[in-house]
Amino acid sequence: MAEHCPIARGFREENVIRPLVTLLSFDLSMDDPKLKFGKQSIHSIVHKEMEMKNLYNTRLVSSSSSFHYSEGSSKGGTNRKDRENEKPEVKIGLKISCAEALWMLAKESVPNSKRITDTKGLLCLAKLVETEEGELQYNCLMTITEITAAAESNADLRRAIFKTNSPAAKAVVDQLLRVIKDSDNPRLSVAAVRAIGSLARTFPARETRVIGPLVEQLSHRNQDVAIEAAISLGKFACPDNFLCVEHSKSIIEFRGVPPIMRLLRGNERAQLHGLILVCYLAIHAGKSDDLERAGVLNAFEGVERAIIAQHHKLRELIPQAIYHLSVFHQSHSGMLAQRPFLAPLILG
Repeated sequence: MAEHCPIARGFREENVIRPLVTLLSFDLSMDDPKLKFGKQSIHSIVHKEMEMKNLYNTRLVSSSSSFHYSEGSSKGGTNRKDRENEKPEVKIGLKISCAEALWMLAKESVPNSKRITDTKGLLCLAKLVETEEGELQYNCLMTITEITAAAESNADLRRAIFKTNSPAAKAVVDQLLRVIKDSDNPRLSVAAVRAIGSLARTFPARETRVIGPLVEQLSHRNQDVAIEAAISLGKFACPDNFLCVEHSKSIIEFRGVPPIMRLLRGNERAQLHGLILVCYLAIHAGKSDDLERAGVLNAFEGVERAIIAQHHKLRELIPQAIYHLSVFHQSHSGMLAQRPFLAPLILG
């Protein structure tokens, strides 16, 4: 319902999110301190909320699953014994469905993303990304990706959920970075890279541990992953990011310029996002010798007019980048007058 009808994402009175998180967290090790808050675990928190919402007699069906909530049960309204006796394939099937439902509910929805985090669902999702594989891992990762996208679009949600000292935020970032570094599955890599990019404005200047792995992905053999890395790094280096100068310098220090220049030889999408990123670097860190050695000014000259004509953003950024590079590198003095392609861009 949530996938095919945006209106269905507005569940309020029914509050389907808490029982979904409860089922998703079933069988997770409660010995993990990350899954406990004071003396309460995820289970105790969500079960208490379920009792308050009077969600008894609600059946959640997944394939042949007989999991259900039974009224009058002495265990928080849930027949845990039936769940524990289910076959492993049924348990995993239910969790896959729960994670997919949360993914669809979180999609383009700030309220639902907040509800998931209010149930401590972020920690549960991070734990499953760490311990599971296949569709369950992917669905959990995509739910995280949607929550981070919501946080990117909503400053209040971003500040509330992804504080630097938040255990949930740290657990999520740790798992995203682990996937980026270790996964050989492009589908997972793209999702993790995208999620880190959505959080770009939450990282302080000293938090360079996220920049290095993203720069490495610029050289990924799968071009979709490389392009996604360029897009994410662009969110660190863009003017909307208060720390754009510091992040731009970090990208260059991590040897990001050479792989960006290789993107400019890729398909149109690779060229577009490679150009946007290298423009940001030139504007905010134009003094870097790496940019000069890489021949960024020459690269701008080789950009096809058609690409610039199709993308208004490039028409704004390229002249600014050329200006900063030419000002800070005296060896380029007079170059603009000599090159008929660059001069019109500067002059508008």
